Amino acid sequence: MTSQRNHEQLIKIAVVGDIHEQWEADDGIALQRLGVDLVLFVGDFGNESVEVVRAIAALNIPKAAVFGNHDAWYTATDWGRKKCPYNRKKEDWVQQQLDLLGETHVGYGKLDFPALDLTVVGSRPFSWGGSVWKNADFYQQRFGVTSFAESTARVISAADSAAYETVIFLGHNGPVGLGDRAEDPCGKDWQPLGGDFGDPDLADAIAQTRANGKTIPLVTFGHMHHKLRHTYQQMRKAVYASPEGTIYLNAASVPRIIQNGSESPPETLSDRRRNFSIVFLEAGVVSQISLVWVGKDSKVVSEQILYQQPSQVVQPA
Repeated sequence: MTSQRNHEQLIKIAVVGDIHEQWEADDGIALQRLGVDLVLFVGDFGNESVEVVRAIAALNIPKAAVFGNHDAWYTATDWGRKKCPYNRKKEDWVQQQLDLLGETHVGYGKLDFPALDLTVVGSRPFSWGGSVWKNADFYQQRFGVTSFAESTARVISAADSAAYETVIFLGHNGPVGLGDRAEDPCGKDWQPLGGDFGDPDLADAIAQTRANGKTIPLVTFGHMHHKLRHTYQQMRKAVYASPEGTIYLNAASVPRIIQNGSESPPETLSDRRRNFSIVFLEAGVVSQISLVWVGKDSKVVSEQILYQQPSQVVQPA
């Protein structure tokens, strides 16, 4: 009886897009006042920004997170290690971030939420996106993973262990298969323009998890910013609705904190506006997604509806 009641409830989820150092105490207050049941973080907290991760780890709201490519900025690549501002022989900021989030980090794992009757499954953490297996040493040393196939298997294993039939996938980059135009959710917006820069291992894991009988209402991610690099005439497509009924949300509205509608750095607390993607799950189905900007006193100052569940048309008898 409890499971049926939970399944029918309205669940309010906040997805926090790429943070890139833009996180303040007011963000936590805003989430509390928005009354969300769950917060999902898509990664890129900053360039191995331990203090940002520490602040988010202390957030007293049910949450799950994955790490993005910037969260291993000085560790995963040769050029990043050359720029590293700390002594890597004495400190490991990547591990510090992992330790701070603990079970909240679902990369290659999962977290069950009994009160919501759903499980959040994480895709490959620290993803840079694309069809080339990057940072091989990093993934082998940190996770024992050496290929897309092994990565897919890790994500599928996590999904198979989910306690609930409803599964939300959380990634830094989205899956391949959402379009190959520059403006598509994971489309390549640098030269040469176009091409699907999604993660193939995530796409395969989603397909297999669905085939295994799980319900997947939502897949959410970031990485590919809404603002396109090659044009100011349009924004990246934030939502893709699949024929299977899964809604894919790119939540990377960057910068996520602005000054009264402008992109100049906010000068005072009263000037700041911060964004969150709000997802409503109703009876296990995404009914609405909006991008909200929250201003002074945690009041919503604007809302852009990104998706609404199509109304069911009742045919006359």
